[in-house]
Amino acid sequence: MSLEIKIQKTLWDRKRKFFLDLEFSFQKDFLLICGPSGAGKSLTLKTIAGLIRPDLGRISLNKNVFFDEERKVDLSAQRRNIGYLPQGYSLFPHLSVRKNIEFPLRRLFFSRIRNQDREKIEEILELFEIRNLSESYPKNLSGGQKQRVALARALVKRPDILLLDEPFAALDSELKDKMRNELRKIQKLYRIPILIVSHDRDDSSFFSGESITIENGRIFKKLNSF
Repeated sequence: MSLEIKIQKTLWDRKRKFFLDLEFSFQKDFLLICGPSGAGKSLTLKTIAGLIRPDLGRISLNKNVFFDEERKVDLSAQRRNIGYLPQGYSLFPHLSVRKNIEFPLRRLFFSRIRNQDREKIEEILELFEIRNLSESYPKNLSGGQKQRVALARALVKRPDILLLDEPFAALDSELKDKMRNELRKIQKLYRIPILIVSHDRDDSSFFSGESITIENGRIFKKLNSF
């Protein structure tokens, strides 16, 4: 697996101009992106996922080009086959757990789920031990249950890479360690590379891979292995 990033993006708000200028690649199963709040970590994930378009540069995964400004390539988020878990999980409050997990498999909002996709849904409900919650709604779930549902939704399409934005931030220390261990098992089961944005360097002790630190939109430090 090889993810290659070389991007520039300028954002403006009322208070400041922010310039993201990154170039990095990683070939292992795990990459941890650290840095202070406002450094550009979440923005980096969103450009990879196809939710924000860079101004310049190139993004590719295993020689599959997602974005190339010079060649005018810009694949939609749906065509990148990326599993993305944003901060706060972003579950749809009006949909049940099952409907939330089904959502990425629907071509249109009201389209029917194909039989082969139903099998994927049942498999992942079982894997995450949330079958008993399938008809529940997000408002009735605990923090740990919401995370399980969000991870299940991110993985149901069997993505080529999984992007997680502060996945453990809202969990207490005991549940945080449990979910880290479960994520490690999932990584081995699906053989999927994972890119995690986190402010907690303890995440590195649970995974084997690479780490970069971003400050003010630029790479401040890179650790090839830990």
